[in-house]
Amino acid sequence: MFQSDPYDVIILGAGPGGLQAAIHAARKKAKTLMLGRMDNSSLYWAHVENYCCQFKISGEDILNTGREQAISFGAEFRDEDVLSINPDGKLFKLDLESGESVLAKTVILATGSSRNKLKVPGEKELLGKGVSYCVDCDAGFYRDEVVAVAGCRSAAAGGAVSLTNFASEVHLYCEELDIADGLSEQLKTSGVNVHEGVTIESIEGTDAVEAVKLSDGTTQSVSGVFIELGAKGVLELTASLGVQLDESMKYIETDKKQRTNVEGIYAAGDICGPPLQMAKAVGEGCVAGIEAAGFAKKLEL
Repeated sequence: MFQSDPYDVIILGAGPGGLQAAIHAARKKAKTLMLGRMDNSSLYWAHVENYCCQFKISGEDILNTGREQAISFGAEFRDEDVLSINPDGKLFKLDLESGESVLAKTVILATGSSRNKLKVPGEKELLGKGVSYCVDCDAGFYRDEVVAVAGCRSAAAGGAVSLTNFASEVHLYCEELDIADGLSEQLKTSGVNVHEGVTIESIEGTDAVEAVKLSDGTTQSVSGVFIELGAKGVLELTASLGVQLDESMKYIETDKKQRTNVEGIYAAGDICGPPLQMAKAVGEGCVAGIEAAGFAKKLEL
């Protein structure tokens, strides 16, 4: 399904930076869509006591209030993740886990910075030697190999489907899949071996990944392990856009207007680097929302 009428602003990430961007973009009468799940935000599980004008308050309460504010100004919300972003003329085409695609005049990246770890033996030791956190970056190294993917949400399921274009076998391990119906159908027809209720307990190998030991007591021989816990990260989402990252390849570089080096792409919050604080994320979200809305209004298609 394809929605041809473009949004002025699409925001990726439902944390404080993204919410503040949605509030300001919507108040500027920009057609605004926010994509993401609030419980993917690290703030959702936190308690805050260092934010101006607030004593101790739960992150969940902050995010729920911000969502209500943005909706009151006209922003739309969808609790699903983005699988890919690609240029489409002067616009950007975003493919969603539901199977739908949407167009945007501008995109604000506010997905946070952390890469969730599996926290099992061998993960740290074999990073870069078969352990990867980026399917889009490293899939090509595993042509005709057997690989494992760990995760239950869209990044894991979408990554596993993508890997079938390279690997001879793809095994997806998770407690319980939590993905949209459209992506679920893709997964079923992709040839991915899905092992629900089975998780990776350790990654084996000396100089390279050789196998994974599983919670059901079995061992699967693999050459690569892709850890995809949550939504798509900065590396995957920016791979096709040419967005400039810093030297660590963790954070997006922006100017004082939160613009990236790609016209129409903005970024805010932890994805732009430390300090990883809500106050900084909110300030950058404010700037990004205002600037993106202004750019979208002036864009001639």
